[in-house]
Amino acid sequence: MSDEMQEILNDFLTESNEMLEVLDQRFVTLESDPTNTDLLNEIFRAMHSMKGSAGFLGFNHLVDVAHRGENILNKLRQAEMAVNPAIISVILETIDVIKAIMADIRESGTDNHVATAAIASKLDEILNGTAPSAPQASAHVEPTPAAPKVDTFTPAQEASAAPTPTLGEILVNDGLASKEQVLDALTAQQHQPEPKTPLGEILLQAKAITERALDQALHKQEKQPKPVEEDATIRVETKRLDSVMNLVGELVLGRNRLIKIGTQLEQNHEADPQVRVLSETLAQLNLVTTDLQLAVMKTRMLPIKKVFAKLPRMVRDLSQKLNKQVHLEMRGEETELDKSVADEIGDPLVHLVRNAIDHGIETPAERQAKGKQAGGQLTIAASQEGNSIVIRINDDGRGIQVEKIKEKALAKGLVSEAELATMEHREVLNLIFLPGFSTAEQVTDVSGRGVGMDVVRTNIRKINGSVDLESEPGKGSQIIIKLPLTIAIIQALMVEVERSIFAIPLSTVIEAVRISRSDIKTINGREVLHLRDRVLPLIRLAQEFDIPTDKERERFYVVVAALGDRRVGVVVDELRSQEEVVIKSIWDYLETVKGVSGATITGEGKVVLILDTSELVQNAQAWHNSGMAV
Repeated sequence: MSDEMQEILNDFLTESNEMLEVLDQRFVTLESDPTNTDLLNEIFRAMHSMKGSAGFLGFNHLVDVAHRGENILNKLRQAEMAVNPAIISVILETIDVIKAIMADIRESGTDNHVATAAIASKLDEILNGTAPSAPQASAHVEPTPAAPKVDTFTPAQEASAAPTPTLGEILVNDGLASKEQVLDALTAQQHQPEPKTPLGEILLQAKAITERALDQALHKQEKQPKPVEEDATIRVETKRLDSVMNLVGELVLGRNRLIKIGTQLEQNHEADPQVRVLSETLAQLNLVTTDLQLAVMKTRMLPIKKVFAKLPRMVRDLSQKLNKQVHLEMRGEETELDKSVADEIGDPLVHLVRNAIDHGIETPAERQAKGKQAGGQLTIAASQEGNSIVIRINDDGRGIQVEKIKEKALAKGLVSEAELATMEHREVLNLIFLPGFSTAEQVTDVSGRGVGMDVVRTNIRKINGSVDLESEPGKGSQIIIKLPLTIAIIQALMVEVERSIFAIPLSTVIEAVRISRSDIKTINGREVLHLRDRVLPLIRLAQEFDIPTDKERERFYVVVAALGDRRVGVVVDELRSQEEVVIKSIWDYLETVKGVSGATITGEGKVVLILDTSELVQNAQAWHNSGMAV
């Protein structure tokens, strides 16, 4: 295959996959709003466009399936057939077959390895009105044995595939002309030699419409938004953006270093005019670098609705499988986050939503017995709070039974009775994130809340995020996921311990307090600090990383870091500065060292380790749970 054809094929696969993602969502919306003509037209255009591209590339199996689906969609949008769940189910199945064909094309370059006979037969049954599961559909098919003109006439379909409505569509939709008159005019136009007479002119000659009606329709067509020019956007491979991001990261490090040197030169040679010019140039470089960094970050940002796109279809299929009624509401879909974060959060989100439906929301009979509405409510809301993206998943199901969690945790030996006695309500709830924990009575292919929750938390922590759980028995549960806007460049607090510098991500820092040695108390051999009404477990970085200490200090700083509602005090000698740091991965070198998430290079050119606050909090929590009766 030539490079040019390969490029066309890649574009086709990318665009088709985007369309398929949208179609899944649109069909679920259509099911709840069956008379929405605009929605039907949009779905029809997408299927039509995909069929056209597949035909050009010679993928006949794909064309065959898409064409049958398109014919049904055409009948639906022409109101010759009614939208019902049975038809939607078959068309969703068609989408799944098309996805499988796409995967086959991507892997083998052909569409011959996916069986399409079964789905083609189902689609034909619906099309002919013989599908047993869709009585409503057959009732709405036109009884006349002659093929309807719309099906046999291609230009009408071709015209409707354009993003703006055709003149014929406007005339029919606004009741200015009948469908038959417009189709007769289009047929007459089709048989004319080039240049063809405009449609409006033919209708006027046939006295099908008045001049006033034609002016009205043409004016409406002009006011329609024009399709976006194709060359207004450009596709860029993610690895190219990653490369640019890395280069900008290096530029930021170089900028930091230059500013440090410039500041020292200013202090030592204040009167030198050249140093003054250098300072001005550095200030300009600083502004440009910051703007460039923001611009590159924005190119990598995408709306979270791309991640949410697969959820409506999944919720529909799963609730049908479990005989439950679930209404899904999604908010904040325009919230943007970095592509690398979006890629990582997709699977955990799917897992949490599956668990909420399976193990959280009750069956309609159970809900009605409790005085609730038969249908459960599942809400997923995304918002930006500071430098974090917060996703909240709420369900109004049965909630999580704390006693059940305690029983399971004890039975599996994850905690002792003494530890449980000291735990707060939320700490007990968060036990479900421990490896091997499950509250499901039996493991199914859907799984219960708790199955694999440790994997969910691990994946979220991998991108410096956090996950927390709140629940009220009988009322429902809420899972809160906090994610960084980007995982490449972060604000960090630089701290010093025995002349070693460490960076603590600022997003996890609550406050920093200065204390003296006498403020530190010991409970069961563990150091704690009474800060206001809270007992704070302390971690000394010098001990954590085996840094030798010269002498016992009298005064310290404690940096209060948080993960969800849990807190830990990190004991350091000095607070240095707040800096923007570029995260460099160091897994190959320090894979076994706990509490470190990466490294950065400071303005002085030194390598500084970035602390993994979530691991530090976990360590402190483990100490806290291993016998600290507070």
